[in-house]
Amino acid sequence: MSQVEVSRMKPPLVPLATLIGRELRNEKVEKPFVKYGQAALAKKGEDYFLIKPDCQRVPGNQSTSFSVFAIFDGHNGISAAIYAKENLLANVLSAIPQGISREEWLQALPRALVAGFVKTDIEFQQKGETSGTTVTFVVIDGWTVTVASVGDSRCILDTQGGVVSLLTVDHRLEENAEERERVTASGGEVGRLNVFGGNEVGPLRCWPGGLCLSRSIGDTDVGEFIVPIPHVKQVKLSTAGGRLIIASDGIWDALSSDMAAKSCRGLPAEIAAKLVVKEALRSRGLKDDTTCLVVDIIPCDHPILPPTPRKRQNVLNSIFGKKSQNSMNKLTNKLSAVGVVEELFEEGSAMLAERLGKDCSLNTNSGLFRCAVCQVDQPPSDGLSVNSGPLFSPASKPWEGPFLCANCRKKKDAMEGKRPSQPTVTS
Repeated sequence: MSQVEVSRMKPPLVPLATLIGRELRNEKVEKPFVKYGQAALAKKGEDYFLIKPDCQRVPGNQSTSFSVFAIFDGHNGISAAIYAKENLLANVLSAIPQGISREEWLQALPRALVAGFVKTDIEFQQKGETSGTTVTFVVIDGWTVTVASVGDSRCILDTQGGVVSLLTVDHRLEENAEERERVTASGGEVGRLNVFGGNEVGPLRCWPGGLCLSRSIGDTDVGEFIVPIPHVKQVKLSTAGGRLIIASDGIWDALSSDMAAKSCRGLPAEIAAKLVVKEALRSRGLKDDTTCLVVDIIPCDHPILPPTPRKRQNVLNSIFGKKSQNSMNKLTNKLSAVGVVEELFEEGSAMLAERLGKDCSLNTNSGLFRCAVCQVDQPPSDGLSVNSGPLFSPASKPWEGPFLCANCRKKKDAMEGKRPSQPTVTS
């Protein structure tokens, strides 16, 4: 093997002075590289995606950068998907307090995602359009990955060693018994489509509306029991890094999580995304919009992708030789030993009161309360705490917990089945 080939295999060396300097300053590990690729095939043209690798917590400060990747799978039209793509990120960021540290920002992110999803849904429904959309929304800050999702798009994590983890929960009524119970408890009905003769066909749907999903943004013509409150999961990767595959159900109806991960291991993100779509098409054909984002979170000192597929090992052996391949395997196994994923947060409740915490935002200068969802300042007389009851009593404490304006409070009550989702007309 030539010296050039050997040098190409070795990860870049870190100067000793740099390592000593890091220890002396107790410096954290450098941020990873984020590489990504995208591929899609359209059947109905209702899938949209968002790629923003250059976001900043503090505008103008590169050290506060983070990345956002999202997929919006629309149904009954494209309006909701487009609206969510254009407004969701801003609504999430508006719910995070300004001037806080990175650690505090990450801790506030799960709640801000809930507020941002609900705010986007309220704003879109006010437009009077009836389309809806699933959302899988991913925020990457250093080694920390936060995923919020409604619907049946999915995000998986493939770490060193080939361990595949699901970072989302499917909100399909067919597969999710808890969501079926919640929908019926909130006033909806769950059943299959009835055809002539009384036969039931197709997947479980909620009525009115006939939607197969229990959570989405939009869907104004369906009951409010179809909620925009996302499942949120936050994890911290080890410094071995990992790969995210974010895709609409056109992928997941054809491939399992393991199949999708295995189909593209060891390849750059740009090629990997195309291969996942190709594999889904080969397995099932083009029966739905099929969109895939592949995002690699790669260590700076060891920019190594997940393990190479077996079918490509012979090719590598012919190029580098058996000894060099064994060396690569040893390095991969060493990284696999530290490829542990730490779970920081996970919550999937559809109850807004459980997702917004118990603190409230008071503007001390003006004496106004800020709505935890829409972020509008209003006097206390114009709204209620999320934890207060519908009627005041000596035991109630309407000032405790996050404050909701009257509009957001109505949305909360409707989602929980505490009032009719549609106005009742009496003669």
